[in-house]
Amino acid sequence: MYLTNEVKKEIFAKYGKNENDTGSPEAQVALFTHRIKHLTEHVKQNHGDRVTKRALITLVGKRKKMLEYLKQQDIERYRALIKELGLRK
Repeated sequence: MYLTNEVKKEIFAKYGKNENDTGSPEAQVALFTHRIKHLTEHVKQNHGDRVTKRALITLVGKRKKMLEYLKQQDIERYRALIKELGLRK
């Protein structure tokens, strides 16, 4: 499995307040981004996998909504996260 508990704790420790902070928008967006990168590679190799493609589109939508929320709440945190994750906006 590509997303083990150790990987999740590492992501939450890096982007959240601590490794148990799973609710902050930064941690959730970072986790979504990690999953999106993995699913993108899978879809490139398996063109006929429509279920994974649908899951990928759903994740991208969730990440977009979370980024919009963060942008409305605190623009500086939003800009820092976009720069750190390397997302275009």
